[in-house]
Amino acid sequence: MKIHKTVYRFFDKLEDKVRGGLTHHPIIYALIGSIGTVSIWRGIWEISDNLNIPSWVSLFGGVALSMLVGLLVSFFVGDNIIISGLKQEKRTDEKTEEDIAKEEITLEYIQKEIKSLKEIILKDQEKKEESKK
Repeated sequence: MKIHKTVYRFFDKLEDKVRGGLTHHPIIYALIGSIGTVSIWRGIWEISDNLNIPSWVSLFGGVALSMLVGLLVSFFVGDNIIISGLKQEKRTDEKTEEDIAKEEITLEYIQKEIKSLKEIILKDQEKKEESKK
């Protein structure tokens, strides 16, 4: 059991270092990631062929597995698209400059409101601390 934790920590730290280094080189990061993905895909394909698994079983099994772990919709559609659809918003590529400017103004207003609420909370906390003394 102890060796499992040691191996896990080693690869966890190694992954953090590699990922940290690759984030500074996004094209290389993308190439390495795509090679890894295609290699996994090829390996699974070969194993399926060697086990004579019919294509329809692979299709339905893959869809069921992807749905089971929650990857089907989030990977192929994406969270942002689903959320914008639920809110009945335009897609980012459909927004006009005017829409984007309105969103920026709204965000600035929200930031100001949060800042003022934070100041009120801090003042209230200071008053409570002074009254305790």
